[in-house]
Amino acid sequence: MNRYEMIYIIDTGLEEAARKELIEKVSALIEKNGGEIEKVDETWGKRRLAYAIDYKTEGWYVLVTFKAPAELPRELERNLQINENVLRYLVVKLVEKRSSVKPRANRPAPVEAPAEAEAAPAAEAPVAEAAEEAAPATEEAPAAEAAPADAE
Repeated sequence: MNRYEMIYIIDTGLEEAARKELIEKVSALIEKNGGEIEKVDETWGKRRLAYAIDYKTEGWYVLVTFKAPAELPRELERNLQINENVLRYLVVKLVEKRSSVKPRANRPAPVEAPAEAEAAPAAEAPVAEAAEEAAPATEEAPAAEAAPADAE
């Protein structure tokens, strides 16, 4: 048996008693066809839809996790498609990840010499300061050259 996850959206115009009856009907359909319900989650509740479906902007979300034979999702989709109170539905097979890759061996990290690590930032600082000192001098020189040309 495979594990599945199904979410469906019920019309909010449906009364609470009718909504509960529809949820029980879907659960009974799963069990009737050889499935085992793991969880029915109605805590998502009433939510605004991303886009209007049949001029409806809100829906009641229900999430069901279950185990079932491979033929059951097709039967579920057929029944949900017929029901006018179900706006949308989606059944997804849950796949358990199995890793066939061996875990990587722990390799020691490369160790840097402390003298090299401390010398590198110290060497970069004077270069940056020298560049800052040289920059204002080069900016003033073109301005001084341009001034006599404008005077003519």
